[in-house]
Amino acid sequence: MAEPTVAAGALSALRTDLAAADFTTDAIGDLLGEVAARALHREQPMAAIRATAGGGVLATLVRLFTLGRPVEPADLARAVPTCGVGGLQDLGLIVEQHDGLLRSTCDLRPYGDEQHSWWVASDLSQVVTGTILPPDHVLGIGGASTTLASWTPRRPVARALDVGTGCGVQSLHLLTHADDVVATDISTRALAYARFNAALNDVDLDLRDGSMLDPVRGETFDLVVSNPPFVITPRTTAMPQYEYRDGGMTGDALVRTLIRRLPDVLASGGIAQLLANWEVPRGRDWREVLTEWVDGTGLDAWVVQRDVQDPAQYAELWSGDGGHTVGHPSYDAMYAAWLDDFEARDVDRIGFGIITLQRPQTGRTPFVDLTEAHGTVGDAMGAVVDAGLRARTALAEGGERYLLESRWRTAPDVTEERHGLPGADDPSVILLRQGGGLRRAIPMDTALAAYISVCDGELPAGAAIDAIADLLEQDPAELRATLLPRLHELVADGLLV
Repeated sequence: MAEPTVAAGALSALRTDLAAADFTTDAIGDLLGEVAARALHREQPMAAIRATAGGGVLATLVRLFTLGRPVEPADLARAVPTCGVGGLQDLGLIVEQHDGLLRSTCDLRPYGDEQHSWWVASDLSQVVTGTILPPDHVLGIGGASTTLASWTPRRPVARALDVGTGCGVQSLHLLTHADDVVATDISTRALAYARFNAALNDVDLDLRDGSMLDPVRGETFDLVVSNPPFVITPRTTAMPQYEYRDGGMTGDALVRTLIRRLPDVLASGGIAQLLANWEVPRGRDWREVLTEWVDGTGLDAWVVQRDVQDPAQYAELWSGDGGHTVGHPSYDAMYAAWLDDFEARDVDRIGFGIITLQRPQTGRTPFVDLTEAHGTVGDAMGAVVDAGLRARTALAEGGERYLLESRWRTAPDVTEERHGLPGADDPSVILLRQGGGLRRAIPMDTALAAYISVCDGELPAGAAIDAIADLLEQDPAELRATLLPRLHELVADGLLV
């Protein structure tokens, strides 16, 4: 199917019509209702089809562009009076069926965050087409893209780079806080959608055709984001090579290669934020694997493993992607190919997570922080990542002296929990719990609990620890050696500020 085209006059008219129709996430949510909206989020369109059957301008646009349903030409003409049916045809957004009804050629929907709203076009999903997706399918807004957007720091920068831009979602976010945004992709179809979305939202985007970092060789950026084709894909003829998920390399080599090349494009103090999958061979820990990935790059690394799957779970997840169903010969062939592929490299499990990298501004030794957070995390993770990077940088540069001389206090979202057996005088478990961020739950012994109890920003940590040592009749040097690693962890993750 053809991509949308950029026709300036028709695009300007379409913007006017979409705004007049209140084609926004809130208005569509009100139109559909909670039940239908939740069902549509689960890729079950029937409730939304029923909710929009009554007609109206907004319902017509939702049925056409979001649900992929055919609409009457007269209904569409009323919904887009400025652009007109002819304008939508000029943009390549609709086609006429044999029965005279009009059908959308792409998915077009509103998207936004707390401060911004956009319209984003992409290829129609398998739910709409009812067919196996083609290899050059361009994904719209999915879980991976929203995860990356929510975890990306939004500090103002001069230059930003979106590697593997797809339909351009990450670039739209970057344009809100970067003076200049460059986006690359090897898919000409994806670049066509990104170009259309930039024009539809009236923003300037420097789009470049090429693999990974090749189109920006010799340039540097303050922020690099990437939702790369990280899916570990067997190199067999049984496997469809979807451009949005398959980078054409064996195992997890694509993301490893990207990380090894990022030092070439990151400016001093620059940050890279990306999603990744990684293989963990039998007998090894994922932290060993990721340490090898970043070793020698000269970059700070903060990796959060969010999920783990065994080879069968991974095969089930991705064999069912793109419209392939359980029991179909293609599904069974892909499932077997994944199991064979992982077995060939003795892969025991596959990790999913978020990788944050930073080029230090000084000659210090880079920090490497590898942690796990499998449950629900707080909102506004981009701000959490930003604060976490600043805290880890201060710890790496200031060391033990910084920890001891600072006057720490517990963050506003931190609470203490005490658990004990019925009738017991003393608690058997004391937890320090974080309400936001990574939502840490930190077990505390008597000494750490004592320090936290006086952690109100008044005393330097060193003086407070010495006072606690005197109270507990312990050696101050030994207590410092015991508590400093715990304080380092609490400061890094934002429980102490």
